[in-house]
Amino acid sequence: MFQPVSLFIGLRYSRSSKGNAFISFISFFSIAGIAIGLMALFTVSSVMNGFENNLKTNMLGLIPHIEVEGDSHSKEAMATLKTQLTNSQDVKQVNLYRHGEAILQTNKDLHGVLLQGLYDDGNSLYQIKDKIVVGDWSLVMDKQYHIAISRYLSRKLGISIGDKVRVIMPNASAYTPLGRVPSQRLFTVAALYETQSEIDTSLAFTSGYSLQRVLKIASSAAPNLSVSLYEPFAVEGVLQSHSQMLAGFKYSDWRDTQGTLFAAVAMEKRIMSMLLGLIVLVAVFNIVSALTMMVSEKQSEVAILQTLGLTPKQVQHVFMIQGLYNGLIGTSIGALLGVLLSSNINELLNMLGINLLAGVSLPVKFDVMSLSLIAAGSIAMSFLATLYPARKAAKVNPAEVLRYE
Repeated sequence: MFQPVSLFIGLRYSRSSKGNAFISFISFFSIAGIAIGLMALFTVSSVMNGFENNLKTNMLGLIPHIEVEGDSHSKEAMATLKTQLTNSQDVKQVNLYRHGEAILQTNKDLHGVLLQGLYDDGNSLYQIKDKIVVGDWSLVMDKQYHIAISRYLSRKLGISIGDKVRVIMPNASAYTPLGRVPSQRLFTVAALYETQSEIDTSLAFTSGYSLQRVLKIASSAAPNLSVSLYEPFAVEGVLQSHSQMLAGFKYSDWRDTQGTLFAAVAMEKRIMSMLLGLIVLVAVFNIVSALTMMVSEKQSEVAILQTLGLTPKQVQHVFMIQGLYNGLIGTSIGALLGVLLSSNINELLNMLGINLLAGVSLPVKFDVMSLSLIAAGSIAMSFLATLYPARKAAKVNPAEVLRYE
């Protein structure tokens, strides 16, 4: 099969087992370094993407992505806005919603939570139903003064299904002969949920009507709107594209309460990727070293090739192909090992007896776009590493080299 002479010679040099053993040793370790670096980058990136996806599912699935306050608006105005938002292609669902800061008190302990009041208005209520592990969610919605708390809070407060817990609302108060006291009411625990995330420590659910009574809010007051998006991370763009629709309304989004955590996760992922990328960079420098020594060793051969008609540009292509070949082989091996290691990391950890998360398996999510960019970056760095040695080879003067041959 016909192929360009530069490609033919470059591949012959790359696959040749003869020559300087030290140069072969450096070439091997450049390929091994790229492969190990890519494997580590693929594994870390996939695991970090898995953690981020779990947080997005477990935490952002239980809170409003955008909350529009209805305090200063009529029920009709909020109903109109709800219809408009529901028809938006970026919006997954819109629910009536209330919330309030509460203190849960039992004989054993007390704990502060954000108490969310949900209305069964025909839409699925976030993902809380999927997280219920004990009890009956329908009791929370159908009966007054029933509550769903996390399994963590159940253990901390020493209560279970059917037990009573006192809910104290510091921001709502009632006047008594003893003075002004916070509004409070006994609630029955109807369900326990679990997300295995930080949100288990700070969130409880009840019906919107029960919460409205405890907060001393008139029945004529319009509830807030909870807006769930298909892609929570696109909230900034959604707010900008719906700015006219939301004009005159006061709203907030999930970044106000959970933004710091997700920013920290993103920062950690970037730093770890940068540090592991240094492994690939060191391996790429080995390509420079190996090619530079190869050019010095092959000067006489390069000179002969030039006398046979090879142009300086073709000589440059020969050594660029040789270096790029090492980069492609290292990247291919590293990508394959990275995917295999990521796919079987939990089984491997169990085999080695390593328990990182107290029995919880590491989440793994493959992001084809980010992994492709990592592989492309490795190949690009390998290509850049060939430029200096290849240009040096192209400048070889055949007359000078062959003078004493």
